[in-house]
Amino acid sequence: MSERTVMADSRVVAQLVLTLSDGSVAESTKANNKPALLTLGDQSLSPKLEAQLLGLTIGRQHKFSLAAEDAFGASNPNLVQYFSRQSFLEAGEPEVGTIMLFGAIDGTEMPGIVREVSGDSVTVDFNHPLAGQDITFDIEIVDIDPEMEEQNENLTG
Repeated sequence: MSERTVMADSRVVAQLVLTLSDGSVAESTKANNKPALLTLGDQSLSPKLEAQLLGLTIGRQHKFSLAAEDAFGASNPNLVQYFSRQSFLEAGEPEVGTIMLFGAIDGTEMPGIVREVSGDSVTVDFNHPLAGQDITFDIEIVDIDPEMEEQNENLTG
């Protein structure tokens, strides 16, 4: 049997450590041993991030850096919005750094980070928390296309 490799439409289970340019760890799945599930080809990952994953095999560790625009995107000032403090009456007093869910016009929910509370104004940032940051990725591939094994079990069971 040939070894499975990450391809353009793979679902990948991986341990990730994301480090900022100042050396601080922004995210680590290893810290709580909860690997991430990454789906290639569904536009959830940047093209340059996907390109770094292609061809990797189970057990392979790969460390690389991406500029902000190639990792989680540049910070978009249009995604920083201002709300009246009155908008938060039901949710409670907004605190800087709190991530809250906001209802979008289409009925979906979007997470936003409270960046500033000043007088009656609350500033909320809907950018990805790591947008605008250069990131070093340290990725270890744990499994590739894990759902395929489940489907095979279902067929035989």
